[in-house]
Amino acid sequence: MFTFFCLLSIVSFFCYGASCVFSDHMVVEFKRYGLAPFRLLTGYLQLLGATGLLLGLLASPAIGLIASIGLSAQMLLGFCVRLRIRDTICQCLPSFIYMCVNAGLAWEFLSRYR
Repeated sequence: MFTFFCLLSIVSFFCYGASCVFSDHMVVEFKRYGLAPFRLLTGYLQLLGATGLLLGLLASPAIGLIASIGLSAQMLLGFCVRLRIRDTICQCLPSFIYMCVNAGLAWEFLSRYR
């Protein structure tokens, strides 16, 4: 299960991170969030996090631990933003789920790091 959720998170964050960097739709969304200046930073951090998860899976649990904690924290902030702008539960749920998934990955990476 660990590998499945790790790969799910890697693919998701590579796709979403690239979307933040290159998609016009994300320009509009980040304006709606009130976070337009942070769109590129968010995208690059997600790409970096996905890369860190991949490295953690293949080579270094310590890197995976750092990446999963970072992505979990980013998803917590994303969930809070969604609540602040009064998005629906369905719109808030993905960030909450990915926060939980990455927190679980962090726990597993921690156990593998020791």
